[in-house]
Amino acid sequence: MPGLSQKLKMAAIKETPQEFIKSVVFTSFYMTTGFLIILAAILSKISINKILLIIAFPVLFVIVFLYFVNMPDVKIVSKRKSIDREIIYAGRFLVVELQSGVLLYNAMKNVSKSYKDIGNAFGEIIHAIDLGTSIEDALRESIEYTPSNDFRRMLWQIMNALKTGSDVSDSLKSVLDQITREQIIEVQSYSKKLNPLAMFYMILAVILPSLGITMLVVMSSFVSIELTLGILLGISAVLGLLQFMFFTIIKSSRPAVSV
Repeated sequence: MPGLSQKLKMAAIKETPQEFIKSVVFTSFYMTTGFLIILAAILSKISINKILLIIAFPVLFVIVFLYFVNMPDVKIVSKRKSIDREIIYAGRFLVVELQSGVLLYNAMKNVSKSYKDIGNAFGEIIHAIDLGTSIEDALRESIEYTPSNDFRRMLWQIMNALKTGSDVSDSLKSVLDQITREQIIEVQSYSKKLNPLAMFYMILAVILPSLGITMLVVMSSFVSIELTLGILLGISAVLGLLQFMFFTIIKSSRPAVSV
């Protein structure tokens, strides 16, 4: 995993790659062992070959390991969406501060106190500057490890303006206008995706289950099929999983825009 070190820094995980893999291995081992012990206790009254549990251990261990080892990617996506959700407002706040005559260092410090997610990113830049790092190097390090492309573009504009001696606020306004237009396009694309998703949701999660249960009850009276509690609970579980699937799809496709 050659890119694991950068992923950990982007996900704000304060561990070395060796420490992270070690913790993932131990966590996967404990969870797999605990799950198989509970499963063996449940199946103890059933005549099942216990060798199957031994064979299932490496398979389940690999699944749990892959789940936890990909947690940095999940945190990176969540962090990127959180930063993108605040970048327009934080950028405009920074422009107003600079146009009011506030120094760039103090303006970034005020942003770090006023916003939660993007404020943490600016807070890391301020912390690096306080430790003696130059503002250009602090911005360059944040550009390297930030998961947000929009935030990276904004920091590039700030750093280029500092190098060329131009007005930082003017450079920020141009990149913020571009980011705003891109977010408007994302919202319009999302609204177009919602129409087919809503149609499939109404058909698969509302109409078919209601009509299907009604038809199943009617047919059971003719064919003498007994609808036990277990069957109804199984149908409910499938419907709940279907509802959760649609909820996850809609939530994951939603653009990281705060309106």
